[in-house]
Amino acid sequence: MNWAVIDWLRERTDLPLIVKGIQVPEDARLAVEHGAQAVVVSNHGGHSLNGAYPTILSLPEIVDAVNGEAEVHLDGGIRRGTDVLKALGLGARAVAIGRGMYWGLVVGGEDGVKEVLDVLKEELYPACLFCSVTDIRAVNRALIRLPRC
Repeated sequence: MNWAVIDWLRERTDLPLIVKGIQVPEDARLAVEHGAQAVVVSNHGGHSLNGAYPTILSLPEIVDAVNGEAEVHLDGGIRRGTDVLKALGLGARAVAIGRGMYWGLVVGGEDGVKEVLDVLKEELYPACLFCSVTDIRAVNRALIRLPRC
């Protein structure tokens, strides 16, 4: 894959173009310049490279790099409602919770998936209350402190 492939796709469709696998701000910027409407911050579960940088730590720089010109979604590390709150606070517009969904599906089918979503919602609500957040759209970076690496 290279940016010419993204250009080729952009020329052939008016559908929204979402580029997944963004790990550094420079690639986020390039994705926007090549016509992406959204980027997905993802290290593909960390399986592609041993010791891959956690997506939550990459998120703020990538949000800054796209500068509101594209949505930023986070894929990876979402296990609890508090993880959702952190991602939204750092600028993600959406989060992917694939692994949790798979676990729910394997254990309980459709009901298991619903239960996973219910648990995330039940955890997100008190997390917002503890942060004095009454509207999820009001979550911002002032609420989040990331470890320094």
